[in-house]
Amino acid sequence: MHPIVPLSELQNRMARFRSRMDSACPQWEMVALFGRINQYYFTGTMQDGVLLVPRDADAVYWVRRSYERARDESLFPRIEPMNSYRDAAQGMGHIPGTIHLEAELVPLALLHRFQKHFPVTDCLPVDMQVAAVRAVKSPFELEIMRRSGEVHRRILEERLPGMLREGMSEAQLASELYPVMIEEGHHGVARFGMFQTEIVIGHICFGPSSIYPTSFDGPGGNFGLGPAAPVLGNRDHTLTKGDLVFVDIGCGVEGYHTDKTMTYMFGAPLPEEVVAVHRQCVDIQNRVAEQLRPGAIPSQIYQTIMDRLDPGFLENFMGFGDRQARFLGHGIGLLIDEFPVIAKGFDEPLEEGMVFALEPKKGIENVGMVGIENTFVVTPAGGQCLTGDHPGLMPVC
Repeated sequence: MHPIVPLSELQNRMARFRSRMDSACPQWEMVALFGRINQYYFTGTMQDGVLLVPRDADAVYWVRRSYERARDESLFPRIEPMNSYRDAAQGMGHIPGTIHLEAELVPLALLHRFQKHFPVTDCLPVDMQVAAVRAVKSPFELEIMRRSGEVHRRILEERLPGMLREGMSEAQLASELYPVMIEEGHHGVARFGMFQTEIVIGHICFGPSSIYPTSFDGPGGNFGLGPAAPVLGNRDHTLTKGDLVFVDIGCGVEGYHTDKTMTYMFGAPLPEEVVAVHRQCVDIQNRVAEQLRPGAIPSQIYQTIMDRLDPGFLENFMGFGDRQARFLGHGIGLLIDEFPVIAKGFDEPLEEGMVFALEPKKGIENVGMVGIENTFVVTPAGGQCLTGDHPGLMPVC
């Protein structure tokens, strides 16, 4: 049986979204959601279609394919079949001249096809309003994310150490890890919203590979399979005794993700100065987690932590060289990269039920990327970890 999102959950999400739109965009008349992740959030199914949300009428999910599957999977009250946007336009009645849509997502060609049948002259972004609603997870969502966190913990803290062997390549470890993830309960994909970001399961690196430059907006690096596919791990980078092993992977259950990084010392301990840097990253994670309480301001958390770090430590912190990420953590849910972010510019107070991946890391020349990442829920008592409490640098013989 497909897991079904309860009708009460869908109704609550839509009500919260409408309230947010009324507050942030008082003149709004209609929202068109083309993104399948957003469609899933509001309807419980993801198909080829468009979800239209009029201000003064019921929302309608118009589905080109597959209408049958949508009806089978979803309890959303109004799902209608369409052959093209013409059917949707004819079925919606009044169509305003201005609509709100996902400006970060909708291609120009798709918008033009839509406008052939919807006489829309002005389009305004709805991305931040949707993101704000999705940022606060319900008990239903948190239960799923807790399951993902436990799957994630088992994979990286219990299963992966026994998979490491001298002479294996990064690509070999990646290819052997994926079926283990599926066996443990991973839903099979790691979804990002970042434009043109591709990922399979994450970064799997031996030694300095984890500080190799990439276009990915995060602290870790990754050589990958090559220039045409800088993903997974490299076929020629093999594991030797004394290597730092860096594994940063996304995991998900029923659409919802957690994020976790584990590091391992293979065959021999790393120098004490490297271990000391790693421990400081773990301490930073814990100090940020303590501040994940309702009412806290993400930008203030970021600045408070950064201001207390020694200038020498800041060199190669959250990246390597001039490729440093300007955050300490990011929201996570149906996408691995969600809002808000523990960074400058994020000034709205945290709310109970928000979920963050915290990832303080530091690159060390000729060694690789040390540090940690775990996923935390905002609670009145501070961040509650979903992905395990192992501090990393796990010794593996």
